[in-house]
Amino acid sequence: AFYVCGAISLIWVVVWAFVFTEHPKDHPLITQAELAVLPAPKGPAPKVPWEALFKRMAPVTIVYFCYGWTLWLFLSWIPQYFLHSYNMDLKKSAVFASAVFFAGVIGDTVGGVITDKLLIKTGSLKKSRSWMVAICMFLTLACLMPVMFNHNMYISMACLAGGFFFAEMMIGPMWAIPMDIAPEFSGTASGIMSTGSAAAAILSPVVSGYLIDRYGSWDLPFVGSMLLMAIGVILAFRMKPENKFECVTNLPSEVDEQHPQRPSVIVGK
Repeated sequence: AFYVCGAISLIWVVVWAFVFTEHPKDHPLITQAELAVLPAPKGPAPKVPWEALFKRMAPVTIVYFCYGWTLWLFLSWIPQYFLHSYNMDLKKSAVFASAVFFAGVIGDTVGGVITDKLLIKTGSLKKSRSWMVAICMFLTLACLMPVMFNHNMYISMACLAGGFFFAEMMIGPMWAIPMDIAPEFSGTASGIMSTGSAAAAILSPVVSGYLIDRYGSWDLPFVGSMLLMAIGVILAFRMKPENKFECVTNLPSEVDEQHPQRPSVIVGK
């Protein structure tokens, strides 16, 4: 599987190198009719105000770290959890793990649909983004709690599937938030947010593996996920996607020299 996926990826890199263009007008297959309906290209992008943007995205990044911790716990340990915690054979544990992951696939789609419908119905970014993320994190926490207190494999599968379903429901609103907060820097803002999940991807499997080896409990790693979900519920209300990013940037030097008392430009709202 590793070599097959690697070969496909390398082929895709070659295809991408020859097919991708920065602007639609440069693509060899674009038609004049298609170009006519596209918006006019924007001018040069403004300079990214890294420090201010990082501070503004900090609550979003931490919330995404909390989500990412649970995501990578599931991806790294769920098959092993069923295999060792319930002494299943490898084939049966794969079936149970697949059921959990399939619930997450459904949650991805459902979350995107619901956040769109909430925004259309309420017109509120707070409700369709922050509230939805907070509710999904709370429901993830609620679903994981019974795993700690029962030893029935079917109940555990149902609880883990429910937890992963609600965790993945957060994907839609979370990836919309950088565009809500900083539309002029949405790519950079998204990258900052994604750093939270990337950090969790590094730490979560290692810490979970240590806890399992140290204490011999396959349930213990879920305690950390529940704690981070609780933190995420609180911080979700600090993301404030309804407040557009505001940043003071300096004007070009030649303009500053001509108008030394002229106020700075406000980027954002």
